[in-house]
Amino acid sequence: MKILLGYNGSEAAKAALSLARDHAKTHNAMVYVITSMEGGSKETADKVHKAERDLKFAKDFIEEEGIKCDTYQLARGLLPGEDIVSFADENDIDHIFMGIEKKSKAQKILLGSTAQFVILKASCPVTTKK
Repeated sequence: MKILLGYNGSEAAKAALSLARDHAKTHNAMVYVITSMEGGSKETADKVHKAERDLKFAKDFIEEEGIKCDTYQLARGLLPGEDIVSFADENDIDHIFMGIEKKSKAQKILLGSTAQFVILKASCPVTTKK
């Protein structure tokens, strides 16, 4: 089994990380943790370093339970939802986990919802955690 975790270091993402680790341990799964750098090559050095630290934290957290884990810092210029769905399709992912943060209706209209996009477009089950 292959599990994908969309991870940005937020509290919601950390809750999903814990859930994904438990699921992976139960199902002897491989975990892929990705972060999407929406700005592509235009990302600042600070944001790139933060993403690297967040991915290291996630990898260490998963591997301390003896679970295999690979991390990917995607900078393809896609929206995070697009990156998650594309990566899942490209790598035959069986289950996606991601944290969700509460947004107002106005924020959803202006910014969209990554979780909503992934839930609607993914070809595998998606589990979200607040």
